[in-house]
Formats: sequence, structure tokens, C-alpha cells
Amino acid sequence: MSLNKAFHEIKEIGGVRCSVVETGLSKERFDFLKSILEFNKQEVVFEEAAPKNEGDKTTFNLGVKDVSFNAIISVYQRKLRTKDMHKITADYWNQKSTVTEPNYWALDKK
Repeated sequence: MSLNKAFHEIKEIGGVRCSVVETGLSKERFDFLKSILEFNKQEVVFEEAAPKNEGDKTTFNLGVKDVSFNAIISVYQRKLRTKDMHKITADYWNQKSTVTEPNYWALDKK
């Protein structure tokens, strides 16, 4: 579930019922989110999605075993941390910025 999707989706991934974090991820995005979630003590579940066309790259579906986990709430309530213990912002989660400050509401700082 990306931060712009309103619904909290629960689905079976890899034979485990879980809360969907995002689907259709590239390998780089998958690795980025997986490292954040594992650092924040979430049990990650994933599966490779088969390419739709012959030339397409493999994508990943990512979830966590905690069915109450909601990425939108966790990011905007500043519950997730980076490895250097900074709070994760929406821009950091979406990989628009590597800086965890300023806060997302400080528009004059962007």
C-alpha cells in the first residue's frame, strides 16, 4: 500500500495472511522498504510477481505479518525510524528525499 492509497489491504502473500505494504515493486524499492520494515521489527513477507509481458522485469509484492500495520499511519504519526534513529517522513518513505528533516509540513524548507 503506497501512501496515496486510502485503503488498508489484507491479503495472503506467500501463503501467509498479512497487511500489504506495496505491490508491483522494483527490486530497488523492495530492498529499500524491506530494510526499513525489518529495522522497525516488522516480519516481512513477500512474493515475486510474474512479469505480464516477456520483456518486463520481475516485480515484488511486500507485506508484513502484523495485520494491524498501516504504512500511512506509521509514516504520518512518525512511528518508523531509520537506522540512524531519525523519524521517517513521507518524502523519505517515497524516496523523494534522503533527508528526514524538515518535517513534511514545513513547505518553505523544501
